[in-house]
Order: sequence, then structure tokens, then C-alpha cells
Amino acid sequence: MESPPSSFSTFRSYLRALAQTPSRFAHRAPSVSSSYEELSWVKSRSGSNMHNSLRWYDLIGLGIGGMVGAGVFVTTGRASRLYAGPAILISYAIAGLCALLSAFCYTEFAVHMPVAGGAFSYLRITFGEFAAFLTGANLIMEYVMSNAAVARGFTSYLSAAIGIPTAKWRFTAAALPKGFNEIDLLAVAVVLTVTLIICYSTRESSILNMILTTLHILFIIFVVLMGFWKGDWNNFTRPMNPNSPSGFFPYGPSGVFNGAAMVYFSYIGYDAVSTMAEEVRYPIKDIPIGVTGSVVIVTILYCLMAASMSMLLPYDRIDVEAPFAAAFSGRLEWVSKVIGVGASFGILTSLLVAMLGQARYMCVIGRSSVVPTWFARVHSKTSTPLNASAFLGIFTAAIALFTDLNILLNLMSIGTLFVYYMVANAVIYRRYVVIGTTKPWSILSFLCLLTLTSLLFTLSWHFAPSGSSKSFLLGLCIGLATAITLIFRHTVPQVRKPEFWGVPFMPWLPSISIFMNIFLLGSLDGQSYVRFGFFSGLAVLVYVLYSVHASFDAEAEGLLGVKNGEMIRESSESEEDPNHKV
Repeated sequence: MESPPSSFSTFRSYLRALAQTPSRFAHRAPSVSSSYEELSWVKSRSGSNMHNSLRWYDLIGLGIGGMVGAGVFVTTGRASRLYAGPAILISYAIAGLCALLSAFCYTEFAVHMPVAGGAFSYLRITFGEFAAFLTGANLIMEYVMSNAAVARGFTSYLSAAIGIPTAKWRFTAAALPKGFNEIDLLAVAVVLTVTLIICYSTRESSILNMILTTLHILFIIFVVLMGFWKGDWNNFTRPMNPNSPSGFFPYGPSGVFNGAAMVYFSYIGYDAVSTMAEEVRYPIKDIPIGVTGSVVIVTILYCLMAASMSMLLPYDRIDVEAPFAAAFSGRLEWVSKVIGVGASFGILTSLLVAMLGQARYMCVIGRSSVVPTWFARVHSKTSTPLNASAFLGIFTAAIALFTDLNILLNLMSIGTLFVYYMVANAVIYRRYVVIGTTKPWSILSFLCLLTLTSLLFTLSWHFAPSGSSKSFLLGLCIGLATAITLIFRHTVPQVRKPEFWGVPFMPWLPSISIFMNIFLLGSLDGQSYVRFGFFSGLAVLVYVLYSVHASFDAEAEGLLGVKNGEMIRESSESEEDPNHKV
């Protein structure tokens, strides 16, 4: 049987496809895949397979390496100086709790469906192609922006280590607007070098990460001990400038949550670990230990280092670019240089893991045909997604070349929170809905009501005038959210029980994750939403002009076996998949 003509074969064909966009969108946007399909023929579109060579200790190492460098050494100084003050350690604890709840949601999906697509794949089997693409586009954006931020942070710490001002490594392009006019060639070189490493081998990349991470943890212990030894407990409550707000909470509770929203960027590493699921030897055992274990360990490390930094200097003297190295500058210069070198290597491990993750996201998005399938190819010799790794490495280097760190951090946080919010919704939806069998309206109504209640709480927190009326409104929102979840828990039965590993206390923990992610989203500034809206709008435009037509053609050619509202062989997914090894 002859294949139908492609929507992109001629300009006339493309115009004809554009005229059919509404009907194609209605057909493809809600279309879902099944776990069985994602683990079988969708996975086979990459050609060669990725090697199953990673164990739980590799995942913990990748998680620690992916999170620690980016968090403490890039965001801590800015979040403490501008938002939270000494209470930055509370900000890290709040962000860590939120990340742990999200990690539970990721783990349930990753154990059930060990593929490299992470949140993109999880949403594709629950809410359909369009929701998955919108999330996937934001995931790619968040990884590129975070990696560019980390690369520029590397320049700052290396400068502190060797005693050369950061300005010497960068030059200003007067023709470019402020925030985009400081050219950083060293950041570009670092990104391109890491790109070559991850293209070569995943296993060797993991070994390199394990070595660097071990050294990095020893360095962290050194920094914590030095901070508690040389620090002053009075710095937790007393600023250097008497005109600055004082106390442990100088900017109040809102400052703590604003700081939590910014440092939440630090926890993106565990998300990268979930994208390695396709390369794990025993997913059922190794993924829960690797994902949740790395989040717990890193949260403890973050809180200890934040406390150490707060003891070393009053919050209003903390350097926003390189807080730890600058804290010892002038009194223990050798410690400052050691910190600069150690932090530089920590940032490299963070960059290595995140770039591994972004390439695997793009690879799986390519398998679904919503971006060119060229990105889906796995190289036969290296067993890595070579095309996706090289393309995103070059793209990241271009962003790191000129974009200011503050712009990157604000944009990154909102993308991370949005994705984690979507995955928490997805894990509840999947537990209570079997597509084609269960009516989803009660579950969707619950998720909408919970979101609206969380949004009302967030708006009240930020905009309601202080007083008893505000306290009453906040308490009412918490009571409503609790009542909604309790009623849902006792009136709507679960239709799917995880066979191997599932989020405990369903639906309470994912509901709390939804609530906290929305609250943290409300702590970000308006410009972050403008930039996020711009990138989301751009993603919708790409989907309407290209992706929906490409996936429509792939379905017509028999490359996509999914149909609107159907779930194929759902009951036998895990039993037939050879990757589900105990």
C-alpha cells in the first residue's frame, strides 16, 4: 500500500496541511501512547539501543554530581543576599521537601516505564501529545538555560581560585543590550568539552562523574567544617550594615519562599537521573534508591553548606557571584583558592549530568516525531544519542556566550516548577484513570479544584493585606485543599496499583507537591512569567506549524500506533518488557 504524501514534500502540500491544522490538532493533541509502545517500537526508532550499564550507586553519584555544583555554587549567594538572608537554609529545606515529593512521582513512572524521556514520556501516556510536547519544550529550555548558567558560574569560581577578576575572562559588546553584552568564551569552551565527553560514552561519563563527585563531597565536608570553625553564630541574626533588616528572617516568610523558588533550580539534577532509566541494569531496585536517595543526601548537604556560609559572613556582605570563595578572601586566602578550585570541579559534574539529561529528553522527543527523528538516533558504536547531544551542546554554548546569570536563573526556576507540577498531576491521573475504561471527569475536577485552591492561597499570601483576615483566608484555603483531597480519597477508587514501586499515601503526597509547586511559582517575579510565557508561546507555535503535521504524517505511515483515546495492551506492559529486571 502506497504511503500518503508528506505534509512537507512540497510547499503546496504544506499549505494544504496548514489548512487542516484545526482537525489535525483535535486528533493528535489528546492522543496518548501506552507504556508498552514506549518500551517497544517507539524505543526502536532510535536504531541502536542504549547500554544497560548503570547501577544504583551510579544514579546516586549522578544525582549528587548533577545537583550540588549548580545549587550551592551558583544560586546560594544571590538567594541569600537578595531574598532570604540567613534563613537560606530554610529555603533549601523547603525546596528539598518539594523536590523529594516530586522525586517520588518521577520514581513511580521511571520504574514502571524505564525509558530516557523523563517527564515527556510520562505526560505522553497520561495527558497526550500536546501536553507532553509543551512540557518537553520547557524541559529542553530549562536544561539549556541551567547549563548555560552553570558554565558562566564556572568562570566566576575559577577566577576567584586563581586570583584573576571575572571581568578579565569576559569582554563587553557595546552593541548588545544590557544583560546580554558580557561575552564569556571560557564558558563556551567548557560546554563544548563536556559535549564531547557525553557523546563518547555514558558508562565512562558516569565513572568520571563518580571520581569528581567523591572528591567534591570531601571538599564540601572541608567547607562545612571551616565555616563552623571560623564562622560567627551572631551572623545568623546580625547584618553588617545596621540599616539592613536584621534577624534570622530579615525579609520575612515571603523572603524565605522567594529564596526557595530560586534555589529550587538546584534540584534539577534528580530529573536528569530519571532520564537515565533506559540505561539502568535493574530499574526496579536501582531507580528508587538512586533518585530519592540522591535528593535526600543533597538536601542535607545544601542545608549544611548554607548554614556554613551564613556563619562566615553577615548576609548583606555575601558575594552574589561566588559566595564561598569570597567569604574567605582577605583572611584565609589559601582556603578561598581551594574553594574556588573545588567548586569549579563541582560545577563541571553538574554540567556533565545535566547535559546527559537534556540529550536524552531530545532523543525521546524525536522518537515521537514531534521534532525531526534525526534527534532520536542512537549511535551504533557509542550507544549514546549523538545527534541530540551535539546539537544541544552547541545551542547551550551559544546561550552561555552572552546571557547574564540572573536572567538565566529566574527563567530556569519557573520552568522547573512547571514541569514538576505537571508530573505530580500525571501520577494522580494515571493511578485513577485507565483510558477507554474509566471516565476521567472526577479526577480532572479534583486536580482543577486543588490547583485553584493552591492558586488562591498563593495570591492571598502575596497580595492580601496583613491581619486577621489574611490569616483566616490562608487557613480557609488550606482547609479547603485538605477537605477536597480527603473527599477525593474516600469517594474515588484507584483503578491501577503499581506492581513494583509507587508513591506512598496516594493522593496526599502528590497533592502536597502540587500545592507547594504552585506556591513556589507564585514567589517568582513578573518578568519570569513574561519570559516563560514567551517560550511556551513559541513552543505552541512550533507545535502548530510543524509538530502536529509531522506526527500526523507518522501516524498515517504506520509509525505511530497510538490512536486518540486508546490504550494498547496496557495490562501486560510491565510483564512483557525485558527491562523490568528485579
